[in-house]
This record gives sequence, C-alpha cells and structure tokens, in this order.
Amino acid sequence: MGTNAITASDTSPERETKQPAPLVRIPMHKIPDEEFVTYLVSRGESLLEQQPPQSALLATATQRHLRSSSLTSKKESEIIKDYANAQYYAEVEIGTPPQTFQVIYDTGSSNLWVPEVGCVHCGYKILHGGKNKYDSKKSNSFVEDGTDFAIQYGSGAVSGKFQQDTVTLAQDLAVEEVKFASIHDAKGMGIGYAFGMFDGILGLGFDSISVGGVETIFHKAMDQGLVEKPMFAFYLGDNSDGELTFGGYDEDKFAGEINWVPLSEQSYWRVDVDGIRMGSYSSGPTDAIVDSGTSLIVGPSKDVKAIAQHIGAKKTITGQYTVDCDKLDDIPEIGWTLNGTEYTVPGSKVVLQSAGMCIFAMMGIDFPSPGPKWILGDVFMRQYYTIFDYEEARVGIALSV
Repeated sequence: MGTNAITASDTSPERETKQPAPLVRIPMHKIPDEEFVTYLVSRGESLLEQQPPQSALLATATQRHLRSSSLTSKKESEIIKDYANAQYYAEVEIGTPPQTFQVIYDTGSSNLWVPEVGCVHCGYKILHGGKNKYDSKKSNSFVEDGTDFAIQYGSGAVSGKFQQDTVTLAQDLAVEEVKFASIHDAKGMGIGYAFGMFDGILGLGFDSISVGGVETIFHKAMDQGLVEKPMFAFYLGDNSDGELTFGGYDEDKFAGEINWVPLSEQSYWRVDVDGIRMGSYSSGPTDAIVDSGTSLIVGPSKDVKAIAQHIGAKKTITGQYTVDCDKLDDIPEIGWTLNGTEYTVPGSKVVLQSAGMCIFAMMGIDFPSPGPKWILGDVFMRQYYTIFDYEEARVGIALSV
C-alpha cells in the first residue's frame, strides 16, 4: 500500500453568554536534559514509574494565525514548560481569587486534580519550594462536593475528594462549576511526583474515561461557549519553548498541510496504526494513543525489545535501554503510518543524551485489553504539531517548525 510521508528533520439558561477570549501567549521555561537522565540513573527506576500519566493508564479507575479567518484572536494559549525535555507542564488557576498550580496537561487522562492543604506525600519543601496546595477557605467560588475520588496506580493510590470551583485556563478562559479532585494523599504518584516540578494533572481526554463520570474541563469550556472551535493544539518545543492553544491552532507552528486521522474510539485520543517500521523491524496493523502526558514512546515489550536489539541498544539493570553515543547517526528513523501517511522521527531524536550517557527513549509495557498497544508520547509530539479536534473526533498532525 502506497503512503504519503512526513519526515521530521454546558451552558445553563441562567448563565450569561460569554464571548471567546482573545489569544494569550506566555513564555515557557525548560530544564536541561541532564537533570532527567541523571535522576533516572541515580534512582534506578523506570520511566513509567517516574511519569504519572503513564501510570494513570494502568489505573483501575480510568485516568499552540488560525486556519479559519473567523478564528483570528479567538483562542487561548497556555505555556507548556518542558521539564528535562521529558515532562511538560503549565499553569492553571483554581478559585476566586485564583490559586495558581503547575499541572501536566494530559491527553491520556480526563480529570483535574491538585493537592490540598494538609496533603501527605505531596513533595518536599527543600525541592522546588514544595507543592502548591488548594485552600477551599480562600475561594469565594468554592462549592463543597465531598464525593470520594481515588485512582489506583501500580505503586499505590492517589485519593481525595471531588470539589467544585472555577478553573481558569490561561488568561480570562474561566470555566465555571468545574468538578475537580483535591488530593489529601499522593503516595501513589511515587518519588517522581515528590521530586517533580508539577503540582497535579489536568486531563484532556474524553468524559468516558473520567473518574466519577464528571464532565471534563474542556468539554465544559465548550458548553459554556468559551472557545471558538472545539479543539486544542500542542506545540512541544524540542529544547525550546512550547505552547498549548485552546479554540484553534496556530499556522506559524507547523509546515505543510495538516493530515487528519480519525479516532478509533472517543476515550483516549486513540487511532488505528497501519504499521510501524524501524530498520528491518516492521509491525502489522496495530493501534496507539497520542498522549501529551507520556514522555516516551511506549509499546509492547516484545516489539520494543526487537527494536532495541536491532539498533544495538543494551538493557540496563534498572530497565532502560542505552545506546552508544558515538553511533547516534547510525540509528535508523522510526515511522508510524496513520491513515495512509507515514510520520517519521529520526533515530537520534529517540534518544535522551546527557553526560556521555544515551538512553533509548522507548519503553516496553503490555497494557491489558482493551488498553492500547502503543503510546505516541512527547518524543513523537516534539516533532509534530498535534491538533485534538473534540467535535470531529480526530487528530490533526503536521510537521512542527
């Protein structure tokens, strides 16, 4: 089969009708790769144990000029900060007056949660000043809910209570009556959360996988008429700034045409994959989710092992694969064919490099059915501008610039 190829080198009757707010852009910050690589090696833990959204997929309770002229100045942008080129996070405000939190905007889950005052296992003050914690007593728009919230991770549970308050995404995009979770125990996030530079997670998946069946924040923003178009787009900077845009997409962030890939289901942003290739390795038809909350490329253990062997990567006692830093140019590109178009990432971009060590940014894990086979995480999204179209149930992909 021939393919195209892209290569990388609620509104209620009583509520006043609101107009979509103008475009907002905020500068981003990034921490060098070496902090992430050094942390992994020194801790001897797998990346899946480090990154919460990846663990969320294992939860038993399921967890950036616009093309249309009518959208000009009709979108909102959030700053996406890149932690060690492996973890992206941005601000969100909760309450009135607003309390600010750093959260991972995660297309692989559907709930917002942040720690509350008195939360245990919620970080250490000596590191990055500790976590920001929600204080309901300081918010004039707080409405008590009190329903239990919990997600069971492989390493433990994250638990708290659902509450209701106003949540602001970027400037002026204030979503009212949002149900979110205030966490009183974050032990299940593990040491990756305790030491991480984020306070919580804001899910951008669909209502169908939302814990408690609560409506997602973006769905509420649509219902309240806060966004011009029912879409958002990620531009993840590759060792540079990044941006998340609500209500449309930014033509200055990509080159060429947008290729639209229909979703196979509306839960995660899940798509069918015609095939995957890397050197002599190739797969048959499979599926994947496009997940901003996962740092790496994740696939079935046997497939990742086969790919690692093909490129000469060696598995360490801590579970990562490493490659010879002198042979990065010899690593073949990896390609995913989606809806007839192949999207490739250079082999050198599937490596995290620091202080003479090169870690292969691909992890093997086997999700139980009906979970996805592959996860196209930030390694993929750094190369491709990615648009998430909620109404049309599709993902748009174009080469980032």
